[in-house]
Amino acid sequence: MRKILSACVFSLFAMLSLMLCLNHAAAQQIGEVSTVFKLLSPNDKIVVEAYDDPKVAGVTCYVSRAKTGGYKGALGLAEDKAEASIACRQTGPIRFAKPLEAQEDVLTERISLVFKKLRVVRMVDKPRNTLVYLTYSDRLIEGSPQNSVTAVPVDRTNVIPLK
Repeated sequence: MRKILSACVFSLFAMLSLMLCLNHAAAQQIGEVSTVFKLLSPNDKIVVEAYDDPKVAGVTCYVSRAKTGGYKGALGLAEDKAEASIACRQTGPIRFAKPLEAQEDVLTERISLVFKKLRVVRMVDKPRNTLVYLTYSDRLIEGSPQNSVTAVPVDRTNVIPLK
């Protein structure tokens, strides 16, 4: 019985580790700062990650957010705070492979084991030829009203194609 339980716990841990690795596949961590010192486990911190917009070449979004440390944080069991900030910038020539939706998810990343997700939504401000990016978190039952918004103006000669 102990061997079966041990195998189940190991399988669960392996699955959780794989899920955490997959969630961060699109992000490139730029840096981090510690906010709370923990003697024997990882510190609480603020991380800054870069996400390239998958449908708009030349736009990168920088998201800063809290990451809970401690033993729960190290195992991926802690629930991170819902606070995040975003700044999207033109990092190269802006190109569109195909027309964009007027509003669509650019990123969805888990910030707790099951219930909470960090989201980045792209909206097109057609009259101003501008890409607007909003970040917020949602939860299975109730999300957070805390949010952050940024905008990337696109040169008027490069009209944003819409579906």
